[in-house]
Amino acid sequence: MKCRMFWLAAVLGALLLAPGCGEGFDGSDAGPSAADPMRQAERDRMVERQIEARGVKDPAVLRAMRHVPRHQFVPGLYASQAYWDGPVPSGHDQMISQPYVVAFMTEALTLHSDDKVLEIGTGSGYQTAILAELARDVFSIEIVKPLADQAAEKLKELGYTNVQVRAGDGYQGWPQHAPYDAILVTAAPDHIPQPLLNQLARGGRLILPLGKKHSQSLVLIRRTQSGFEQTTLLPVAFVPMTGEAGK
Repeated sequence: MKCRMFWLAAVLGALLLAPGCGEGFDGSDAGPSAADPMRQAERDRMVERQIEARGVKDPAVLRAMRHVPRHQFVPGLYASQAYWDGPVPSGHDQMISQPYVVAFMTEALTLHSDDKVLEIGTGSGYQTAILAELARDVFSIEIVKPLADQAAEKLKELGYTNVQVRAGDGYQGWPQHAPYDAILVTAAPDHIPQPLLNQLARGGRLILPLGKKHSQSLVLIRRTQSGFEQTTLLPVAFVPMTGEAGK
């Protein structure tokens, strides 16, 4: 019980500040084009102590977390904190979520190498990069245009050719590329956006924080042949989804 309370407290603390068993992607079309030996040891420790130790087991997710240079998505002032066990400022009053939270949400989607993924809330682009390591295509929407532009530039710089980023309100999703095998949302609406459910493929998975400011849960939704199945995973505290979701 003490162990569970420890990691749950860590999740809640990180998410309060945040904005936010697949087959491994082979890396031929996406990912950093060169190794980063200077900080590889930090990533290895991050995965071992913060992620594996808290129960994330998917080898492809662990491999992606070891590979993506998290510090590249952090402003220079905070780059030394990139692999700490907590959120880090990413600019524009936003945060990069705690590494464990990123890994937990990604694992819950059970991504495969031929999946098409929609992300609502690009932020710095770090979670986007993790998704791009695992899936065939990632479409990501960010409501703060400067963040969308910066993330798109960084992802291109690092060689992620299977990602498209656009600025906009993610409540309506991105219907032009639907249906999606998986959808990940990094801000909390107080209800499940119907357009996102509509854009989920049969057998698809949607993960999002759901609820009001002081009462949220991380929820996983699966689309079946006959409807939707919803599972509540754990209590969280994300910032509210803005735009149409807040009306």
